[in-house]
Amino acid sequence: MISYTNSYLPALASVYIRMCEILFHAIASRKYLERNMVIHMSYCVNCGVELEPSLTECPLCNTPVINPKELYQTKKLSPYPKARGQVDVVKRKDLAILTCTVLTATSLSCLLLNLFVFSKSPWSLFIIGACLVLFVLVFPAMIYTKLPIYISLLFDGVAVGFYLYMITFNTASERWFVGLALPIVALATILVEIFALLLRSFPVSFLTTALYFFAETAFFCIGLELLIDHYLDAPLKLVWSAIVLTVCSVIEVVLLTVLSRRRLRDAVRRRLHF
Repeated sequence: MISYTNSYLPALASVYIRMCEILFHAIASRKYLERNMVIHMSYCVNCGVELEPSLTECPLCNTPVINPKELYQTKKLSPYPKARGQVDVVKRKDLAILTCTVLTATSLSCLLLNLFVFSKSPWSLFIIGACLVLFVLVFPAMIYTKLPIYISLLFDGVAVGFYLYMITFNTASERWFVGLALPIVALATILVEIFALLLRSFPVSFLTTALYFFAETAFFCIGLELLIDHYLDAPLKLVWSAIVLTVCSVIEVVLLTVLSRRRLRDAVRRRLHF
């Protein structure tokens, strides 16, 4: 019996020693955790109560818990919102009413001032005519958008001609209007109508638009010089408009060459990014 007990003594001793080691490590770990918790334990700055690390506010007085180390780590928020707000689009009808009100009020104010205060000359016709031209220009874009562009351009030319006619009330003669201003306005209106017709009838690109523009510029300068010579009773000949015609002709030849050669046209488009 004694021999049987003595044979298990070493095993019992090793088990006892192992249990003591586990107990010692457990006590040491507990003390380590308690020491760290004491170090990282925070307190409320208002009432002084101990706070758990996971709390964001004091459970007693509801004071926010702020970690000083996190103040430098958190990104500062902009006082302005990042997302763009949706602004209500101004209705075309309201904008048209505002524009008409401003133009009408301006015309009436100047007319009353001209009639009762500064009545030596009809100077208000300049402002009334300008308001009329502006109204004709904004009418297709704001009030009646279904108006064909050709009729709109025609109304623009008529409005400019009427404005020039109102200026004749402040001049000694109407000869400049009939002999020079009116033909120039008619020529410009016709060329603009042709330009709009070309853009709507043929494929539109930067090169073709430039082609039409320089061609009509040459025609306009030629017609302008001839109208001026006719108004001054001078011989009809090309002087300064011949220079414009030469430059525009060279540009026209270059543009036609580029448009006729597909490889050259593609190279120009790549290099000019259009």
